[in-house]
Amino acid sequence: MKISEIKDLFANTPIDKLNDVICSFSDDDRDGVKKLISSAYKRIDEHNKELARSFEMFRYERENDNAKYICGIDEVGRGPLAGPVVAAAVILPKECDILYLNDSKQLSEKKRNELFDEIMEKAVAVGIGMADEKVIDEINILNADYEAMKQAISKLSVRPDLLLNDAVTIPGVDITQIPIIKGDTLSGSIAAASIIAKVTRDRLMVEYDKMYPEYGFAKNKGYGSKQHIDALKEFGPCSIHRRSFIKNFV
Repeated sequence: MKISEIKDLFANTPIDKLNDVICSFSDDDRDGVKKLISSAYKRIDEHNKELARSFEMFRYERENDNAKYICGIDEVGRGPLAGPVVAAAVILPKECDILYLNDSKQLSEKKRNELFDEIMEKAVAVGIGMADEKVIDEINILNADYEAMKQAISKLSVRPDLLLNDAVTIPGVDITQIPIIKGDTLSGSIAAASIIAKVTRDRLMVEYDKMYPEYGFAKNKGYGSKQHIDALKEFGPCSIHRRSFIKNFV
């Protein structure tokens, strides 16, 4: 086989079959093939490391295995000057095989979108809640967070037996809760919720950018970038700005 053909074979082979392909070319002395084999071993090693990391990400879920439905809760959008706060509630299957779950901020946009689709496909249930700028201005960002989280829980198709929350305890919820500091880096369920919330909000802000292009929402997602603040000073606020957040600029 030509090296280009072997390269395609390695690239298209599932990770669990890669050792077989490596063995079939182990006697090939061409430098190009040796490099492909070396890269394949690295790919296997990285995959094994991710399997180990992923196993550890479900430690809290395993410790509470007596609960039938364990739900991860997280939110995004506390800090922006515009747009809603978005919360997600995600119940993953007991034997979850989704790899690379992590704090959404630590993932590339491409990886977040890939994981969003996989989570939506494989999750037992997903609920999404939002609190817009009017609610944030009326009851403050923390209480708006809680409202978005409660809304997300209410939209689940099954009732969870346990909530794993990123750092907070949600008031007014009669379900057992475990707040976990930096939970989106320690729990697969919370990480999944982080990804769903982040992708949902980012896509919403891209749509708002079409309505209010001067503020650069597609890029800054409502956060206080220089372009955003300059536009605020020049054009004033639009309908989705949080009035309680922009007093220093307008």
